[in-house]
Amino acid sequence: MHATSGRLVAALVVVSFAASLPIAPLHAQAREQTTAMTPRTADPPARAGSEQVAVFAGGCFWGVEGVFEHLKGVKSATSGYAGGSVASPSYEEVSSGETRHAESVRVVYDPAVISYDQLLEVFFKVAHDPTQLDRQGPDTGTQYRSVVFYGDQSQRESAEAYVAKLRAAKAFSRPIVTEITPLGTFYPAESYHQHYMERHPYQPYILINDAPKVAHLRKAFPALYRDPPTD
Repeated sequence: MHATSGRLVAALVVVSFAASLPIAPLHAQAREQTTAMTPRTADPPARAGSEQVAVFAGGCFWGVEGVFEHLKGVKSATSGYAGGSVASPSYEEVSSGETRHAESVRVVYDPAVISYDQLLEVFFKVAHDPTQLDRQGPDTGTQYRSVVFYGDQSQRESAEAYVAKLRAAKAFSRPIVTEITPLGTFYPAESYHQHYMERHPYQPYILINDAPKVAHLRKAFPALYRDPPTD
């Protein structure tokens, strides 16, 4: 995202103003941009061969999606819902916490360019804080919990091994609370949630909570970073 000097000044003004406001309401207001709710069906599996799928949950899906969209080898990142008990849930249902879905991101990637282990590393080190239980930053509730949804035994073993390595290295000052659980059905979220960070780069919630993640990604993983992000 390349901003003109005028936009940078405007962004600074927005950040200054937003800092005096409660974050949760900003988040809620942004998510009420549309009243047209389109029914969702399960996302189709990725094509065999050059594509593989990984699904992660780590707080608001806007920022998680925004991080993965900036990775080389990622073909698509889709915000959605996973890990719950209700078919085709709406955002309002998921937000109640009663369906047990987590806001999640489905990542379709080329394993010849980026590995599942590299996705795990970015997820744990950049996309979210794996020590926050049933919350992430200003957002609270089980829908914001930290989860690695594995699609097969290989992904399960990779995730468990990576978490064990982080714990052994004492990479975090607090315990890792990330769930490692089988992926059931993934439901894409409403259209207004998709590519939200890219479409609303100066929205206060994005500036405060998510833009720093992309900046961190660029600094920590320069060989994997790409700009502009994937579609």
